[in-house]
Parts: sequence; structure tokens; C-alpha cells
Amino acid sequence: MKNKKNKNTDLENQQLTNEEQERMELLRQAAETTGKQLQFDSFTGELKEVDELRALIGSQFDNPDKKYQAYYMGIRKVLMKYLPSGEKFKQARDIIYDEKNVFLNLGKKKSDNKGIRGSDGRMTYQPVMDEMVDLISKWLMTSQNPFTLYNALYELNEKHGYGHEAYDDTTISYANAMRKLKDSE
Repeated sequence: MKNKKNKNTDLENQQLTNEEQERMELLRQAAETTGKQLQFDSFTGELKEVDELRALIGSQFDNPDKKYQAYYMGIRKVLMKYLPSGEKFKQARDIIYDEKNVFLNLGKKKSDNKGIRGSDGRMTYQPVMDEMVDLISKWLMTSQNPFTLYNALYELNEKHGYGHEAYDDTTISYANAMRKLKDSE
């Protein structure tokens, strides 16, 4: 059966004009190189074929193990260890956690949706998680002052246009007081 198909295809190709054969060959080649492109390597001066899909998969998809380590062994563990503990400091911790969560959730806030964020910061994009780890690492190595951390998180959310949590007047007052403390530093 295969031989009959090949013979029929050969006969059809013979009936095509040279121009039509060139078009068919171009289409065949285009179908073979889907997702690939040539790229100039400026260091070697050579052209190399790049498989765009493999590059995309390698760079865009997140690593669950890396996220777990970043969130639980990095962000969460450090904050639990270095933020003041006890009921007396609960509101301060919550406001810091809220700013952290607004950033990790790309601006989604509980105060926008009747107490439900509708997103999980542990599943954020890897570059977002890495940015948070970097911010907390810098805070840990420089000041370990909760006010400094809050201000860094606040400014990060401002930079990205995410806004801030606002549950009630006391939260807003506390946030404003922390901002004034930063301005007086």
C-alpha cells in the first residue's frame, strides 16, 4: 500500500510545474521548522538554530521545589523568626503579612473582595517569589526592623501599582503612622 502512495505522489509531483514544486518545498520546510529560528551568536559569529518552545518551557514554567523552598524555608520562616512575636505585636505582623501577600498575589487584596483574596501567594510566578526573597534577605542583613520591612514592602507595592490592604480605620491609621516614621528617618 505504501508503494502505491509513493508512486501516486511521484506522479503528482511530476505534473506540477517547477514554480509549484518550489512552493510545495517551501511549505514542507516551513512545516519542519515550526517553533525554531536562527539566532546569531555574537561571540562566535555563527548562526545557530534555537528551538523557541524548549527555551520558553525552560524559562517560563516554574519549579515547584524551588517555590516551596523560597516560600516556606525562606520568606515564611524568616518572617516568623525575626518579626516580633506575641499578641502585642499581632497587628504589626498582620499588616506586614498583608503587604507581602498583596505583592505575591500581584495586587489582589482581601479588602477588595469581602475578606477573600481569591489567590494564593505560594503559587505566584517564580520571578515574583524571587523578588520577595531578595527583599526579605536584604532586610534581614541590614536592619531587621519591622518598620523598615513594612516600608520596603509598601514601596514595592507602590512601584508595581498594586495598592495596599485596608480593612478598617485602625489599619489605615497604623499604615499612615508607619509611613510618617519612615519619613522622619
